[in-house]
Amino acid sequence: MSQNVVITGAASGLGKALALRYAGPDVKICVADINFERGQEVVDQAKQKGAEAFYQSCDITNQKDIDDLAEALKAHWDGQIDILVNNAGVATGGGLGYEDIEQWQWVFNINLFGAIRICRTLVPLMQARSQGTILNIASQAGLTPAPLMGSYNASKAATISFSETMHLELARDNIHVCVACPSFFATNLGESLRSTQPGLDKSLGRLLNRPGINADQVADLIYRGVAAKNFMIVTHKEGRMAFRLKNWLPLNRYLKMMKEKTKNFGNIK
Repeated sequence: MSQNVVITGAASGLGKALALRYAGPDVKICVADINFERGQEVVDQAKQKGAEAFYQSCDITNQKDIDDLAEALKAHWDGQIDILVNNAGVATGGGLGYEDIEQWQWVFNINLFGAIRICRTLVPLMQARSQGTILNIASQAGLTPAPLMGSYNASKAATISFSETMHLELARDNIHVCVACPSFFATNLGESLRSTQPGLDKSLGRLLNRPGINADQVADLIYRGVAAKNFMIVTHKEGRMAFRLKNWLPLNRYLKMMKEKTKNFGNIK
């Protein structure tokens, strides 16, 4: 059975890995991104795997771009969307005194409100057919937050809450909503990292590019979780254990443990 897949932020990183994981015969992919050159490369690679694909310029903070995306999907696919992936996102870091309100607004405008804008515009197309899946990319940081990442953690926690709300709300329309919560892995998220706290960019950069599980492996785990109709997809073993501990332990004991584990986080006083 053919699938039409829309992925925001699909020109690089996890978005690219997901696009190529879905790519294959009987699959149509829309690579929605702000980077034309990278996006077109993903389109070409998806076509090499047998998929039909096209690039659509889309800044998820710009409602006109999102409206244009909807029109493009109507033109290419008669508006049929089987899988919608809200992947586009950015990273921020810094202690409370280093993250100004503009930084908080910037990360929320992309990580949370971008997904909300996309859903408000494209979900009606899915409701018209009473079918589809929405995958929101959150983060382990939204489940088990670490210090010095307040705005990023909060934006991803809000994405998880939004996903759970939509999971309940859109069930009546036969639309399955799920959320992926990967931990840090090698990707280009660090390119978007904003932080004014001295030295923190290097500390977070090392976390964002640490060796181990890579984007292709994370994409495969997410792909399998979506196919299994799971709601929450926690991709990393250590992330699953941390989330279990948070749920199992008395909250005060969990927080005491985390304060000890994170007291030297970033090596910044």
